[in-house]
Amino acid sequence: MPDPLSPGAEEYLSWLAVEKGRSRNTLLAYRRDIATFEQWAEAEGLDPVAIGPEALERHLDDLRVQGRNPASLARATTALRGLYRFWVVEGTITVDPTADVRSPKLPRRLPKALEESQVVGLLESVDGIEPVDLRDRALLEVLYGTGARISEVVGLSLMDLTRDDGLLRVFGKGAKERLVPLGGPARSALDRWLGPQGRPRMEPRRFAGRSDAEAVFLNVRGARLSRQGAWAAVQGRAQRVGLGDVVSPHVLRHSCASHMLAHGADIRVVQEVLGHVSIATTQIYTRLSQEHLRSSYQRAHPRAGATGGR
Repeated sequence: MPDPLSPGAEEYLSWLAVEKGRSRNTLLAYRRDIATFEQWAEAEGLDPVAIGPEALERHLDDLRVQGRNPASLARATTALRGLYRFWVVEGTITVDPTADVRSPKLPRRLPKALEESQVVGLLESVDGIEPVDLRDRALLEVLYGTGARISEVVGLSLMDLTRDDGLLRVFGKGAKERLVPLGGPARSALDRWLGPQGRPRMEPRRFAGRSDAEAVFLNVRGARLSRQGAWAAVQGRAQRVGLGDVVSPHVLRHSCASHMLAHGADIRVVQEVLGHVSIATTQIYTRLSQEHLRSSYQRAHPRAGATGGR
């Protein structure tokens, strides 16, 4: 069972779930961060509702000393900042103690992307005819072909497929709906998976619920494929071709974006396909493409590393 929180914190998480549509993973992470904070405050003899910025800074310093990395600290700060802003709006408190609390700066890391040849090798290695083979090929093709998040793909229902139009309807963060193009290979793989030799052979005699019956991707028990199950399927296929250390569903999303830009796609198109709210997020991939161009030149040009001289 998740850690119980104070009534005010539970109201905040309920608001995030209902009004903001935050994902289950985000809610669980925030719950852990707030529970850790409330336990710390209790041990210190402090009331979270009446706490000041100095105490909050002390809590975050304690987390840092315990070995929390910058990303974990930033998330904890965000969770607490959201909690106190919610309490201000609700009238629980009048002053936000997090107003001057700064989040740790995170290093701007380039996302990992596969070489195009690696993606092709991974996809073409899944060539079996058993239902699980057809499912995994379709799963990989959709992940790479659309750049969709793993949560978006496992959340797909049959009604979200408009294959005649070559479009896929996905629901992103905050339950925001968008349409993404579905390329030829992905459409073919989905057709084989949804055909007589694929999904129908994995259907149970009776579905446990409507969500399972409508799911595009099923597990071997005939239920909707979970995020963890899809991740394991991707990892398993990657390990068979020696890419287990570098491939994940998110890497396929990164690869989709960087390969589109490398082939001349407009950055606004990539933003729309990936469902980025801010163009700044998509611009990271522009830098990635530049790095790829530079490294490819260094490897291929005979005088790329030559020093100048007469």
